[in-house]
This record gives sequence, C-alpha cells and structure tokens, in this order.
Amino acid sequence: MNLDQIVCQQVIETERFILRPVRKSDAGLIEHYVSDERVARMTRSIPHPLPPGAAEAFVARAMADERDEDVWVIDGTADGDAELKGVIGLKRMDRNQSEVSYWTAPPFWNTGLASAALKALVDANPQNNAAMFACVFQDNPASARVLIHCGFDYLGDAESFSVARDATVPTWTYSRKL
Repeated sequence: MNLDQIVCQQVIETERFILRPVRKSDAGLIEHYVSDERVARMTRSIPHPLPPGAAEAFVARAMADERDEDVWVIDGTADGDAELKGVIGLKRMDRNQSEVSYWTAPPFWNTGLASAALKALVDANPQNNAAMFACVFQDNPASARVLIHCGFDYLGDAESFSVARDATVPTWTYSRKL
C-alpha cells in the first residue's frame, strides 16, 4: 500500500479544527509530542523513551486497509492554527462498540480541545456504534473530566498496563450509549 494515500475514513469538521485521517507526513509531529514523557505516561501503549521508528510504525498501522482502529489527527490548519494538536481514535470492539482513546499535545492542554474533539467524534459516530467506551488512569483526572463533559458515564475501577511506566496502573472506565 502507498503510505501517502489517505484511506477511506470520514473527515469530521468543526469550527475550531478538523478531525482527519492520519497521513505519512504526520509522523514527525506525532513523534515530537509523544516523546514527551507527560504524554506517554497517560497512555497505555506509548513507550518512553520512544524507540526509533515507533511513530512511523503507528502511522503505518493507522493507514492500513485492514486495521482495527480508525485514527484521526486533530488538525487546526483550517483555522490558521497548528497542523497537529493531538490524536483521537476508535478501536473496534464486538457488539457494535468501540473504545475511544486520545491525547493532546501539551501546548493545547487546558484549552477544551480534547472535549471538543471527543464531542465531534461522538456526534459524528463514524463507525455507527451503539456505544463507546474509554479508560483513563486515575492519576489523570483531566481526562476523566473530558469523558464526563461528553456524556460518558462512570462504570467502575480497573487496571491497565502502561508501557511508558512499565507498570499496572489503576483506571476508571466510562461508557456512552449512542
């Protein structure tokens, strides 16, 4: 597959940004932001330090025809802002459900960007899900507030492994029926 090709995936437009499919050219900015330990530590799958080629491998997976997750870049260029402000994705689950995950770049923290991106994704419901789930680390209450703000309900406590922390971390799980 030609990695410069954008696979068929809905573009979601808002007044502030667009959610667009990942492009090969995004790898550099993705690497720049997820190399920040503060970002990596709040995710399950991003290692810290980031190994060489990890961002390019992520982009290749996100662009693959046979992927189990649709990934969008939060792109502010239409409004004269940064090309890549963060990433949001929907991983397919069984029974017409998906798990949402997201991160925003530190310069855009506390700006309402994550809430706006999640709201846009929920409203568009590009996978026609009956429900979306999300899991956040308990030491990341800002992410929990994003989910609550977007209509997600608390389901319970659990644990997930964080690659960056090399540890199992307590989590809160949320869901939203669509």
